[in-house]
Amino acid sequence: MIFVQAAISAAAVLLLTGCATQPPPSGEDLPGFFSGFWNGLTIVFSFIGSLFWDVRIYAFPNNGGWYDFGYVLGVSAALGGGGTVAHRTAK
Repeated sequence: MIFVQAAISAAAVLLLTGCATQPPPSGEDLPGFFSGFWNGLTIVFSFIGSLFWDVRIYAFPNNGGWYDFGYVLGVSAALGGGGTVAHRTAK
């Protein structure tokens, strides 16, 4: 029963997010991999700042996949990246 509920929930999420689009980026010198990595590393400070001021955590527009990849690497480096979990299960 739980598997069926999880499958229905996952299908609903995929169905709803499949229609999401973003406008195409315009401009020159859009943020790339290193900007995404830096924004990922500073996510904690950006989040705290966004609570009090108009600070964005994620740069938009950006150049797409490379920015996202850098952002994910930066976030995982700043927040631990699951290495602790892998270390605990290896014992």
